[in-house]
Amino acid sequence: MLQIKVPTVGESISEVQIGQWLVAEGGWVAKDQTVVDLETEKAAVQVPAPQSGYVRNIRKQAEEFASVGDVLCDLEPAAAPPASTTPPTSGTPAKSASPASAVAAGNGGGKVDAQPTSQQRVMPAAQRILSESGIPAGNVPGTGPGGRVLKEDALAAVTASAAGTVPRAGGTLQAPVPAASGAPSNSTGLTQGSTQRVEEIRPMSMIRRTIASRLVEAQQTAALLTTFNEVNMQPIMDLRNRYRDAFQQRHGVKLGFMSFFAKASVEALRRFPAVNSEIRGNNVVYRNYMDIGIAIGGGKGLVVPVLRNVELLSFAEVERTIGDFAAKAMENRLMPEDLTGGTFTISNGGVYGSMLSTPIVNPPQSAILGLHSIQERPMAVDGQVVIQPMMYLALTYDHRIIDGREAVTFLKTIKEICEDPTRLFLEV
Repeated sequence: MLQIKVPTVGESISEVQIGQWLVAEGGWVAKDQTVVDLETEKAAVQVPAPQSGYVRNIRKQAEEFASVGDVLCDLEPAAAPPASTTPPTSGTPAKSASPASAVAAGNGGGKVDAQPTSQQRVMPAAQRILSESGIPAGNVPGTGPGGRVLKEDALAAVTASAAGTVPRAGGTLQAPVPAASGAPSNSTGLTQGSTQRVEEIRPMSMIRRTIASRLVEAQQTAALLTTFNEVNMQPIMDLRNRYRDAFQQRHGVKLGFMSFFAKASVEALRRFPAVNSEIRGNNVVYRNYMDIGIAIGGGKGLVVPVLRNVELLSFAEVERTIGDFAAKAMENRLMPEDLTGGTFTISNGGVYGSMLSTPIVNPPQSAILGLHSIQERPMAVDGQVVIQPMMYLALTYDHRIIDGREAVTFLKTIKEICEDPTRLFLEV
């Protein structure tokens, strides 16, 4: 037997959380195939099999914590089994129960059989959620590699069930399974009129713990202040519409709004270097490069991968890099080095419908630019009321190092460049 252990995942990281097992206990795995996903305080890490064989004796279940060097499971070396035979197992399939405690709601005295079809692979954590909710796994489309049904897919199915529908793999909808007792039921499995009150205790993920601690650190150590402005998005929208097809045909990537704001930020950071600096002890560190973090919603929550040297990137390179990061985030493949070392951050809450917010600085950075939803509003232009697509901008900054005049003028620079994007090419 070989032992698969928690690998070294980066400096100062000594603890990880088990994400999900991609191979059940007793299942066969090929060499270099991912066996289990781990979550660190910075990113997800995939643990591959050192050679082909059968997974045995899983010691750590989903959502449990482990230290670097801990044994995750054993691996019995073996060649690939014949396609017509079932791989032998040693014991029961991999457990996926969380160490958290929960009070399960009644489901008419039993659970619906939620076994997957022969072509569909359901991860253990997803299987537990679907079984407890009475949702057949065959009705849930998988977004993981090879069509695997992930934990996130199961949670989405439970949410859809609560709304009265259950997603099917073909894109159609199926009514929720009625309670076995015959009594009227809702889509969550609780009999209508039930007075049961359910609480579930689950451990906070490693990434969420890090986000929480850093946000509290920013609030406690920095003198944060937010200034606002608004930008007319019509010039950028016209430019995108004019060159969208040619841009995508030439570069193989869509022209989005984020590249305009990233390049506008580069120009503003050049003019106001304090916004791109950080306090280090009693010193101020100024930089002549711009590593801009772009907040992206991923499978495990909001992450901020960093675009290096944005001042040297073209519009197409910015859009392509953001697209690559977004794909990695959804598949939980971001590495720790993707998330560290930023000098400035852009957060776009507008994609979720946010109209106005005060973003929190990501320490040790000194400022963050918040973008919001584009809304048509009546504006006064040359004495006339004109309907224009407007977006509110917010800049939260550390007042210890950035003066109000600098912050306001910085944000005004972003506005002026975006309302006349030809400035980006003329550098004026």
